[in-house]
Amino acid sequence: MSLTGTLDTALVTGASSGIGATYADRLAQRGHDLVLVARSQDRLHALADRLMRKHGVKIQVLAADLTLPDERARVEYRLQEDDSIGWLVNNAGFSAPGALADGRLDDIDAMIQLNITAPTRLAGAALARLIERGQGSIINIASALAVAPELSTGAYAATKSYLLSYSQSLHREVGHRGIRVQVVLPGVTRTAIWERAGKDVDAFPEHVIMEVDEMVDAALAGYELGELVTIPALPDMDAWNRYESARLQLAPDLSRNHAADRYKSDIPEDA
Repeated sequence: MSLTGTLDTALVTGASSGIGATYADRLAQRGHDLVLVARSQDRLHALADRLMRKHGVKIQVLAADLTLPDERARVEYRLQEDDSIGWLVNNAGFSAPGALADGRLDDIDAMIQLNITAPTRLAGAALARLIERGQGSIINIASALAVAPELSTGAYAATKSYLLSYSQSLHREVGHRGIRVQVVLPGVTRTAIWERAGKDVDAFPEHVIMEVDEMVDAALAGYELGELVTIPALPDMDAWNRYESARLQLAPDLSRNHAADRYKSDIPEDA
């Protein structure tokens, strides 16, 4: 569904700052009404007021902590019942500080709730209605770490790998039923996620840091191009296509009725 087609309402999570706020701005600029979701009601209202004055669209605020089932359920209900919502931008997420060996299990669990459980449940809440109407868009914001987990510590990369796989599976299931699925894999982007993770984004080389406006504009351009996977910083998408082709070539050999020869002992049974 083109950005220039039917202007459905877009629900954007993690909308109070950074990538989510920029998505809200760009979609409002194109004429989409919005439902903004984040924890901070004050910041959401400030953003909504600014965007309504700037773009003249209707914006509603739905404050919710998506790590909490009761609060997440209110957003799920809205996606199930509001026929005007045709876009879901699953952007909310965070990176738990520390390495896996640090044992900060509560932090990791909260991250899983926000980075995995929330987008899965929100997409699931919207799907039946979107399929019935025959159109809709689900955009999941993952990370380039989804395909390069060795570049980070902790479980953050694993949560983003899930979003990549989930989006690919979702596209296979509903892409032919009018539902556009896109997963975005940003690299290092200048947002508050770094500070919350106890890291300094400026510690990275300048040439690897992308500003958030450019990242979101590239992601929306990728949507217009019909991309399932958008990697804003990747110069040549043929590199991704070769990666995917190599992965798919493994498929015939991933399940066989006998183990590979390298796993069989060379020692005679009667030795």
